[in-house]
Amino acid sequence: MTNNSQVASIIMAAGRGSRMKNYHGNKTLLPLIPGHNPFEGRRPFIHNILENLPNGPKCIVVHHAKEEVIQATKKYKPHYCDQKTLNGTGGALLACKPFLEKVNCSRIIVTMGDVPLVQSSTFMDLIDKLDSYDMVVLGFVPESKRQYGLLQLEGALVKKIIEWKYWRNLPQASQANLTVCNSGIYAIRREDLLVHFADLVSSPHVVQKQINGIAQQFHEYFLTDLVEIFSANGKKVGYQIVKDPDEVMGVDDMDALSKVQKLYKAKK
Repeated sequence: MTNNSQVASIIMAAGRGSRMKNYHGNKTLLPLIPGHNPFEGRRPFIHNILENLPNGPKCIVVHHAKEEVIQATKKYKPHYCDQKTLNGTGGALLACKPFLEKVNCSRIIVTMGDVPLVQSSTFMDLIDKLDSYDMVVLGFVPESKRQYGLLQLEGALVKKIIEWKYWRNLPQASQANLTVCNSGIYAIRREDLLVHFADLVSSPHVVQKQINGIAQQFHEYFLTDLVEIFSANGKKVGYQIVKDPDEVMGVDDMDALSKVQKLYKAKK
């Protein structure tokens, strides 16, 4: 790699995570070492993520409880980008455009802030794979595909990421051929990402949400659309499968939080 040998990293930390009942803070601040209750303790998720990411500038996307996130992470001296409207993971990435235009790194890691157990070697394996691809998706093969997005593969290439609400309606034979799940963690060449920002902006999804019992429509942007955008423009999107699916376990509810805390304790 060049220093362009340094790697720029983006951590998605803007959302609240409404499925985490009885917790109103930012999920990235949940502890890996719980105290008198699972929501309080030591070693916030985001500290573990920041310390395992490759050397180079870091950017944290903030919105919900952003002052708490900034206070908890300022010792790492990251950049902060405010996602002023919660308009999807693609919207979070679009909010980072000023950061990406400024950094002098050829390679980018994008990771979710509620996936705290990813090892530094896993991040580096993704980055190294950019020697052969323009974008790399970190995948995993769990016992159950649940509601994960699935990678549509063509040989060694990823052509598309199909979200659950679409693949659940596919014939069983088609579903059986989709075996690799999307972790939500990516390595991308910076110049290619900047080139295709405009394509992402031009491809919003219309999403319906209930606000105070009233159905309303919103435009959201999906980071996963970059796979299709890159493929359509002749870019190569590869993938890497993590050996242990627990390493890329996201925390969406109390059961997942308890499991991640136990896994962290076991590793230590």
